[in-house]
Amino acid sequence: MKVLINLAILIVIALAVIVLVVVPWPALAAVLVLFGAWMGLTRSGRQARSAARVGIATIPQRLGAAAVVVVGIAGVVGVLVAMLAMAEGFRQTLQQTGDVQTAIVLRGGATAELSSSVMRDEATLIQQLPGIARDTDDRPIMSPELVVVANVPKKSSGTDANLEIRGVGEQAFVLRPNVSIVAGRSFQPGLRELIVGKGALAQFTGLEPGSTLSLANQDWAIVGVFESNDAHESEVWGDVETVSTTYRRQGYQSVTVRLASPQTLDQFKAAIASDPRLKVEAKTTLDYYTAQSEDLTRMIRIIGIVIGAIMALGAVFGALNTMYAAVATRAREIATLRAIGFRGLPVAVSVLLETMLLALGGGILGALVAWLLFNNYTVSTLGSNFSQVVFAFKVSPVLVWDGLKWALAIGFAGGVFPAVRAARLPVTTALREL
Repeated sequence: MKVLINLAILIVIALAVIVLVVVPWPALAAVLVLFGAWMGLTRSGRQARSAARVGIATIPQRLGAAAVVVVGIAGVVGVLVAMLAMAEGFRQTLQQTGDVQTAIVLRGGATAELSSSVMRDEATLIQQLPGIARDTDDRPIMSPELVVVANVPKKSSGTDANLEIRGVGEQAFVLRPNVSIVAGRSFQPGLRELIVGKGALAQFTGLEPGSTLSLANQDWAIVGVFESNDAHESEVWGDVETVSTTYRRQGYQSVTVRLASPQTLDQFKAAIASDPRLKVEAKTTLDYYTAQSEDLTRMIRIIGIVIGAIMALGAVFGALNTMYAAVATRAREIATLRAIGFRGLPVAVSVLLETMLLALGGGILGALVAWLLFNNYTVSTLGSNFSQVVFAFKVSPVLVWDGLKWALAIGFAGGVFPAVRAARLPVTTALREL
């Protein structure tokens, strides 16, 4: 019989944890309102409220044991929120790089620029297709581009890392109006000159304006710094034809165009499909960069959840030990409550509320630490082109809420068994305990 009861409790814990972690906040808010109504309008609820008030008032007397629960859960929430903030920051950085107003053209079947190739004659054909926006001189707004990777020492470690060098066309700044020069000047076509993104400047050595960078045994002058508030800040830009000549490339790797409107994408894609000379595919840059972020974002999230789950297991055992000790310490108090008419359910609920209150405190502490230490903290990691992408952690309200839900789930899981023990504690036995 005892085994069946324990099994039933485990099932209840599993269902409650799933509800707390998965169910959206409106549903949890509704449950909280119903629970508050129960505590305020029913006799059992009022008893639970009174018993919980007594238990919470004794927490300062058990401060060391209570701190174990708070600190343990704070560690879980802090690590989880930090990992999810890393994934969110990487995802946002790449998604901000694209939009529905621009389209990128790659070789058919290619998933990234490094695995793509677009011939020069294909680029000429692409610029003549319908659906492309035109500038004031009636020229199609497009940029044939070439991406190469150079080894440059990082400031943080001094070891070489992959820096993305992007050759861009003369209309790259018209194509991407969010890109602006913030120091120095832009490169001149036909010269071995480069401009460096703010993110790359912060991460790599030797990229300050006025310095030189050796690419393919040739010296290139750094003449300016640009910002774009997206993944392009992790790159260094130069004239595509000069980069192509330096690396002895016969063509490009992509062509990015500005669409006349988002609705002309289908017209543009249909024109590509109808021309047998073009072996390329087009998609919006938003779709392209979103796809580039999916794999790494998913991996970071999985790692974060696995680490969080392992730490959560330890926090649950810490809560179990603490609350079992609390129930034992308060045995006479609980027995007295039972003797004067408090039923088992209110006593159990009071113990559970105390545990979840401590868990909520730990969750708030962990989320606060994660926000203070990691929000907007800048790091870099390998992107789809095997180059460093600079991005910042993003501790959003949604992630904080997720962390608090995990904290409450841990508190519930760690408080159920002690709560049941308190409810089933025989009055006569408890009164004889010290």
